Amino acid sequence: MTPPRAPDALLGQIQTALDQLGLTEMRGALEDRLAETDPGLTRLEWLWLLVEPQVRVRRERRIERRIREARLPARKTLSQFEFEFQPKLDRDLVVELATLRFVKEGKNVLLAGMSGTGKSHIALALGLLACMANRRVLYTTSAEMLADLNASLADSTLADAIKGYTRPDLLILDEVGLEQVERKVTSHSGLMQKVLFPRYQARRSTIITSNIPWDAWGEYLDDHLGAAAILDRLIHHSHVIVIDGPSWRDRAHRLEVEERQVEKKKGRAKT
Repeated sequence: MTPPRAPDALLGQIQTALDQLGLTEMRGALEDRLAETDPGLTRLEWLWLLVEPQVRVRRERRIERRIREARLPARKTLSQFEFEFQPKLDRDLVVELATLRFVKEGKNVLLAGMSGTGKSHIALALGLLACMANRRVLYTTSAEMLADLNASLADSTLADAIKGYTRPDLLILDEVGLEQVERKVTSHSGLMQKVLFPRYQARRSTIITSNIPWDAWGEYLDDHLGAAAILDRLIHHSHVIVIDGPSWRDRAHRLEVEERQVEKKKGRAKT
């Protein structure tokens, strides 16, 4: 198609073409650039000013889609994590994990510690970083996954259900051993093995948070041999972090109580 010679007609044709291609950000940038003059720009620099907004918006939309698909319950970042509160935590290792090299190498991350020590925060922060790097991520609690797989046994859809947990580049399996209902489900057909073994074989990374010691997994799974097989595979390609420190929630509760006491004292002082 030969473009029209008149500048206004050519501009209209370009704008229509950009609309047809769905390049709305580039269309807006074109209008902005035409309204401004900067003789210091080369033709390629000027062209990049048109292309960059479209690239940026598409990248942001892709990240948002990855985050929605990951089902992260909260958007946590490592910048929000108070490392000073957990002085025994290996900060250098956490910073290394933030590079996502462990995902590229197909390694796992095992986070252990008492409830409230920040295990889930670190896991969610790494999951968010992976989404931003355009990795397929899935978050689930251990109880939710096992309940889902157990339900799939009833309607013979277990194979399809398992694929949902084995395909992501990064699976975050949170709160292993936390809920009592979870322990009643784990005895069904080694459901956890059916997820973790294929992920191990495919070298796909898994982050596991747990408040039970590794040597107690046999009792938790009601299968000591199965637990040994799982841990053998998990630890083989893993970074193991044990957070031996205080609870964030305990501190928050203490601070809340202290604030209420201060407010009461202020109230009595006014009367």
